[in-house]
Amino acid sequence: HLRQQHCTVEGGSYVCRYGYNGVCASLPLDGVSDRDYDTHVTRCHVNAQQKEPHVKWSVFSAAQNLPAVLNDPSRGKQTSFFTKKWGDAFVEGVPIGPSSRLADIRWEAFDAYLKRIGKRYRVHTRIANVPTANATSQQALVSDRLPNGATASLKDIPEVFLKQQLELHRPATFAAAFAGIGTEGGEQTRQSSRQLQERLSHYLDIVEVLIAKQVADKSSAFFHAMTSQDAIMEQMADALANVKRLRGKVKEIDDMIVKESLQVIRAERIRANNNLVLEKLKLMSTVHQTQPMIQLLLSTQDYVAALDLISTTQEILGQELTGVHCFRHLPSQLCEMELLIDKMLKTDFERYSTADLNRPFSGRESGGEERVLEEDKLICIISGLLRKRSLDFIDTYRDEAITTVRAIVKQLVIEVIASGDAEVCLTGAGEEAQSLSLSEWILLLEGATGTLLKLLRRIRAVHDVMQQTADASAGRLTDDVSFIDTEAFLSTPDYSVVQDKLANLLQSVCNYCHERCANLVSNQSLEKSSVSAEQIAQLAQIVERFADGCQEACGVQSVPLKLALCAQGSRFAQKFHTERKSKLALLLDSERWKQAEVPAEFQTMIDCIARGDFHWSKPAQMNGGTPAPPQSVLKVEGEPFALVGAALLLVQIVSEYCRCASQLPVIAPQLGRSVVDLLRMFNSRCCQLVLGAGALHVAGLKTITSSNLALVSRALELVLWLLPHVKRHFRSLDGTSTSSVNGNHSNTNNTTTTTSGTAGPLTNGGSHPNTTTTTTISSSATGYDTVEKDFVSHIKEIENKVLSIVCDVVTGQLNNWDARPPVPSQPFRNISRQFVKLHEAIAPILPEKQVHAIYRTVQRNFKDKLREQLLRNNITNNGGPQHGVVVSELTFYMETLRTLRAMPVAELHDDTMDDIWLK
Repeated sequence: HLRQQHCTVEGGSYVCRYGYNGVCASLPLDGVSDRDYDTHVTRCHVNAQQKEPHVKWSVFSAAQNLPAVLNDPSRGKQTSFFTKKWGDAFVEGVPIGPSSRLADIRWEAFDAYLKRIGKRYRVHTRIANVPTANATSQQALVSDRLPNGATASLKDIPEVFLKQQLELHRPATFAAAFAGIGTEGGEQTRQSSRQLQERLSHYLDIVEVLIAKQVADKSSAFFHAMTSQDAIMEQMADALANVKRLRGKVKEIDDMIVKESLQVIRAERIRANNNLVLEKLKLMSTVHQTQPMIQLLLSTQDYVAALDLISTTQEILGQELTGVHCFRHLPSQLCEMELLIDKMLKTDFERYSTADLNRPFSGRESGGEERVLEEDKLICIISGLLRKRSLDFIDTYRDEAITTVRAIVKQLVIEVIASGDAEVCLTGAGEEAQSLSLSEWILLLEGATGTLLKLLRRIRAVHDVMQQTADASAGRLTDDVSFIDTEAFLSTPDYSVVQDKLANLLQSVCNYCHERCANLVSNQSLEKSSVSAEQIAQLAQIVERFADGCQEACGVQSVPLKLALCAQGSRFAQKFHTERKSKLALLLDSERWKQAEVPAEFQTMIDCIARGDFHWSKPAQMNGGTPAPPQSVLKVEGEPFALVGAALLLVQIVSEYCRCASQLPVIAPQLGRSVVDLLRMFNSRCCQLVLGAGALHVAGLKTITSSNLALVSRALELVLWLLPHVKRHFRSLDGTSTSSVNGNHSNTNNTTTTTSGTAGPLTNGGSHPNTTTTTTISSSATGYDTVEKDFVSHIKEIENKVLSIVCDVVTGQLNNWDARPPVPSQPFRNISRQFVKLHEAIAPILPEKQVHAIYRTVQRNFKDKLREQLLRNNITNNGGPQHGVVVSELTFYMETLRTLRAMPVAELHDDTMDDIWLK
């Protein structure tokens, strides 16, 4: 069985297949010889099954164990299991109730059956036991006695002769059938053969007798069968006649009813098949007209319909016309035609892009809406490309637009260079124009931005057509009449890809335009020529106009050009600051620190600054044709300021910074920091020249007088008055710039496409505009506060220096004073003379309140020193001679102060000196 059913012969080798999935676990894939196969089957399959016979599980295989019995949760705690003996009675028997699924069958249900069958059984038994007359007579005729009188019985015949197959070729069977044959020789063999023949004849007689007896017993059945044979033949004849009659009727029914109905069904089937064949022929005729129809559709530029026809035809050929011999080459031809259409679409789109982007710009395009060149043709081409899922056409258009931008910029550079006299060799993209002047560069940039804005509007128009075509192809609603009957064939993932590519198209082209404009001029262009603030302002206007145009046309903000503008503005601001700082340093070094006359234009300038207006102009000349005469002091909100020439020029320079910042908001933060640096330099340099006596060596002064110190103090006070106006001016510019940046940033967030790292117009990098502007404002405010503290500290140091000079003189004179005649004494005369000189030096320069404060401090110091001297000389308020001398000295001292009006009148009474007496 294993060899026939579970073995395969491969090239003379036997492969065992007895196992799961026809694979033997012991001999999976190897083929062996016949002898090895027998050994394998005997060892691995036959003997393995004999050694481990499979025992079928039954209910008697179940057993109980002690843990299962002890842990029976339904019994609870058991107390008697230790006294029980292990065995079948260890667990108490539980009666099993009757099943609800089995009916309750009782013995009464079998009563009717027993009654019916029992009656028949009794009749059958009685008939079988009563012998018939024929049988008795036949038994009398036939007996089971043998000729020798013995009774015939099958028990006398050996069992070997009663088997179904008598296989005498087997030695055992032959020996049992012919016992004694071949064991002896000679006479004994002949006697044994004779006995065997007699024994076999005896067996034959027994069989014949039994057969005769059996025939005699069944003779009645034989006779009954013979007598019933005629009746059976008659019944057969009747049945044959009935069959013939039935067949005739069936034939009549077949001819009259069935055949006609079947003929109708057959005709209907033939008609249906003919209709199918006709439909196939019509379909074949339609398919046969596919190629001319495709050519017609291509001639009308209906690429989508042509591609749909090819797709439908290929589907029909694969499903409906499979195996049609005449169309065996049509699928390959359709594939080639589809590839040809794809190539045609790409070629036509490239040609259209080149022709549209490179066509000349008309004058009306600068302001009005841009019109698309051959819009219907463009829609057909884009629809075909979308139907082919060739979404790279947007990248192709982007690359072509970038190439056009590069060509436009190069052509403009060539035109500007050609208009000049210098010979320049262009290399690369033609954007290296280092020899251009700033005016030529501004002219070039203005022309380039205007042309590129027209190009961007044209690209935006094509972008809108692409967007509408994609929306219509994806089944989105569109208001354009050209897309009313368009069938949706663009899937959602492809539509998302198209949306991303279209957004990237505008962003990439806009960024590239900004980069090309930013690279028009090298970094050295501004350093080679003198640049004015008006030119930088004009440049900023061009950049801002171009940025706004890009925002309007593409909805995208780009920063490269603004960054380039910020870099150029920063370079201009640095140069501007360096020039003014050097000029101020030269003025301070050459300053003689004497009071200078104030021209009328400076008074006008201060008046304008007091009103918060830094845009002042020179005053008009008087009627005589001569300018207004200069004044001795500068009126600042009604307060006179006696100043040196350097202070007036400092105010003028600071106002230039403010005007430049108003004109160029781009560099306003940097100019604000430059003003702080300029004021800090002015303060430190004044301190070095005056307090540090540097002017003695630089300007050739002989000494630093109180008048010089007072002039420096007034100059610093003028700067302190100017500082809040400057601070407010730059803060207003920072606020305007901040709102502008925030507005631009919010607009950027509202657009569909944003540029990463977008910076506002006041930033020089890609950081967040709000963070950068806030940092600039806070740093500028901190700088102004620091400068203000430095100036206040410097003024205090100057005042202390003046007081120290006077106090030193007072201390020295009082140390040499003694209360004796003459009165007034020489020390008091020297003190009065010093007070007069101080008043003459500072009174025309400092305001009256400040002069009073200085003299009030000097008088306080005078009282302290005089009090010490009186204590040292032991002079008291006792009305003695020394007391009279002191009173006379003080009277002379107070008269000097009254004459100078050094303090208010209320503080110049004689009783103000009473506090010098301690006792």
